Amino acid sequence: MIMRLLKKLYNIIDKLVIVPISRVVYYLNKKFKKNQGRLDKILNKPNFLIYLSLVLAVIMFFLIDSRVVTLVETEAEVITNVPVVVKYNEEAYVVEGAPEVVDITITGRKSDIYLARQLGEYEVVLDLSEYTASDSAYKVNFTYSKSIDNLVYKLDPSYAQVFIKNKESSVKTLTYDLLNIDDLNSKLSVKSVTLNKNEVVVKGSSEALEEIATVKALIDLGKEKYDEAGTYELDNIELVAYNSNGERLNNIEIVPETTSATLVLESYSVDVPLTIETTGSLIPGKSIASILVDGQSSANYSITIYGEKEDIDKITSVPVTINVDGLGNNSTRNYTVKITKPVGVRDMSVDSVNITATFGEEKQKTINITDNINHQNLASGLSVNNVTAGEISVQVKGVQSVIDQIDISQINAYVDLSGLGVGEHEVEIHIDNNNPLVTYVVSSTLKVTITG
Repeated sequence: MIMRLLKKLYNIIDKLVIVPISRVVYYLNKKFKKNQGRLDKILNKPNFLIYLSLVLAVIMFFLIDSRVVTLVETEAEVITNVPVVVKYNEEAYVVEGAPEVVDITITGRKSDIYLARQLGEYEVVLDLSEYTASDSAYKVNFTYSKSIDNLVYKLDPSYAQVFIKNKESSVKTLTYDLLNIDDLNSKLSVKSVTLNKNEVVVKGSSEALEEIATVKALIDLGKEKYDEAGTYELDNIELVAYNSNGERLNNIEIVPETTSATLVLESYSVDVPLTIETTGSLIPGKSIASILVDGQSSANYSITIYGEKEDIDKITSVPVTINVDGLGNNSTRNYTVKITKPVGVRDMSVDSVNITATFGEEKQKTINITDNINHQNLASGLSVNNVTAGEISVQVKGVQSVIDQIDISQINAYVDLSGLGVGEHEVEIHIDNNNPLVTYVVSSTLKVTITG
């Protein structure tokens, strides 16, 4: 520190004293050519410039010390975010209202401010070691050290209004939250998490303890890179207390401050079919003859999906959509379709497919179904009579080779009871159709009776 100050002082003297003197001497040397020899003789003396510089440096020092030079005019500087050290009996009390940082304004000469800034020694203390618990607030002034006596120090704020309360403790159940789960390898999922303890001790004022709704261990899955399924031991897991609004409570002490856990990762997957849906209408007289997905029949094509077991077990198929509006004149149409991940799916074996649709002449035939009709979307608390329609005529449209293979036993007819209440209703009959190669048309309606 002293060497840096001496070096800076030398640079100032060199800039303000030696260089100007050298320029003056050079000027005088040219001005008074008559005395050239005498002046050269003086200048050639080895110690002349050193003595002269020393004399002028002493003069400069007195000018600066007496504040004649503008370099030492009074200025002010603000040091922000100076940490506050709070001293109190941490085992017995809780302190509320003490600021974490304060600002210090220092006023004085530039040189003193510069020196204070280089030293950087600022300590602000809120000493509560002699205070006890109370229902009313204490007004306590900060104390602080002065690194340079010639400077004027002013704190903002200069005091604090603090509450001192007795520290109490209770036992809380410990749960966990998984953070940054999206950073986990997309083919992995969390099978289980086992914390090494189920309860922790929380300490604070009685009011603060009443605010605690839950205490959680925050397991950050983005902290480390997990690439394989397996069992991992985690240490130094942060514990946090929250109130009923999900807000973090910072006035609570948790013992211990961290915990450890066992994390089990697995790669769970299932194979599901890819179902092709269409939008738009072909030109009249045309129908889809076949659909190939990556060169395979759409009926036999499936993909592998990854995710949490309870999520992907609910998924029976993954849909993709192609637009056939106005098509049919050409025999085929190729599509490159991006597959949208269903909710709960973290990864898929493929994210896009090539689909080839082939078109042909539309034919139609009528088939009759006689099975009971299913119903859907009946409001809660209501019941419906046996939905029997007798024989229902269904018109099937498609290319000849497709409609010839229709299995009547696989046709599922149903009525939609959405929004219907108690009483008798005449409803349309629908066919549950997941085959894009055929179209079903039902002109019959059905009367159903809904009771409460």
